[in-house]
Amino acid sequence: MKLARAIHLDESDRNIFFSPARTGEWCISGGFEFSDWTQADLVGKARQAFANGWLGLETFGRVTLVAVTPVEQAEADDLAETLARHFVDIYGAPDIEAARPVARDEIIFMAELCEDHDDNTLLAVARELTEAGVKESFRAIDAVPAELQQVAVHGSLEE
Repeated sequence: MKLARAIHLDESDRNIFFSPARTGEWCISGGFEFSDWTQADLVGKARQAFANGWLGLETFGRVTLVAVTPVEQAEADDLAETLARHFVDIYGAPDIEAARPVARDEIIFMAELCEDHDDNTLLAVARELTEAGVKESFRAIDAVPAELQQVAVHGSLEE
């Protein structure tokens, strides 16, 4: 099974999101957060979160890019439980039993999104507000192996 972890290629997420996700935390789309939003909600950092933010499952912060990564079933189950508790605590789900199936569905959706991609493939999300609600689209950016010249420091140990 595969899910995706937050990845930062630079420091921009710290500036564009109210609460940035932590590098390496597991993420899901998190589009449910915007289900009752209107155009009036789409301003400033909230607009950035809506437009292209994945939801971290530890901090519940946002990140622009995630990387496809294998996950053990037990860890995915723990993530679903964490998300179910979040649904109760933040979104008013009546209890954990009612929240679990919805949380599992979110994890399954993310796993299905990741399953056909190679490890380390980067994923980006884009959202728009339509008459029918929030529309999400996803883009994959394949990992390209770096050549030694891209990461090596050339020089001499002798002065």
